[in-house]
Amino acid sequence: METLDQLFDIIRTLRSDKGCAWDRKQTPETMWHCLVEEVYELEEAIVKQDLGHICEELGDVLFQLLFILEIFREKQEIDLPRVVDGVARKMIRRHPHVYEDAVISNESELNRQWDAIKAREKGRKELSPASVLDSVPMGMPSLIRALKVSQVVVKEGFDWDHPDQILDTAKSEMAEFESALSARDQDGAVMEFGDILFSLVNVARAARFHPETALARATAKFEGRFRLMEKELKENQLNLQNLSRDEKELLWDRAKRSYQR
Repeated sequence: METLDQLFDIIRTLRSDKGCAWDRKQTPETMWHCLVEEVYELEEAIVKQDLGHICEELGDVLFQLLFILEIFREKQEIDLPRVVDGVARKMIRRHPHVYEDAVISNESELNRQWDAIKAREKGRKELSPASVLDSVPMGMPSLIRALKVSQVVVKEGFDWDHPDQILDTAKSEMAEFESALSARDQDGAVMEFGDILFSLVNVARAARFHPETALARATAKFEGRFRLMEKELKENQLNLQNLSRDEKELLWDRAKRSYQR
């Protein structure tokens, strides 16, 4: 708490009349965008397994959260004790197999218990929503939202019989995408490409890893290899655009062998 007090003191100084004009004019809506940026920077640090960067980005995320909280506290609407008490009660309530005598024997039972408790909390035990998908926020990034939508419908019993069928579906979507491209059907190609991505999200779900993490790691790997190419080009005073296709392939192969992460 003393550490948080230090951060709150900084935020209050920044938002005071003698503080910073930019900080004073911020609202929860504007600070939300700052928080999202910091969360993605934290994700990058985690993917790269850079402990120093992770520590720094955790601090940035924490600071943005406290900044938003302080704005609500100024209006006497929400304060830290209320936030802490609320989430503590909720986490205890949602883990009766830890804090009470409920018995859970597998992950499926755990998920059902969690969903039932959430439903009771939201007052939906008697009054059901129009769709189970109403629980999925519209503002989520598309890749994350696709996973969440898939997880929700699977809990309702709508799933493939075997994980191999999901991969087969992805392959068939690829064929449909190629067909749309051959027919120069731009709208169809867009939809089929989306189907490929959605089916691959389900492949990741079935394989028990997060597609966002996989894509972030793949992108980081590509960046690392391309930066090695850039370094070699600079050392040899070469321009990538002037190289032949074969020369580019050789350069890329060397980068791949040097960068294995």
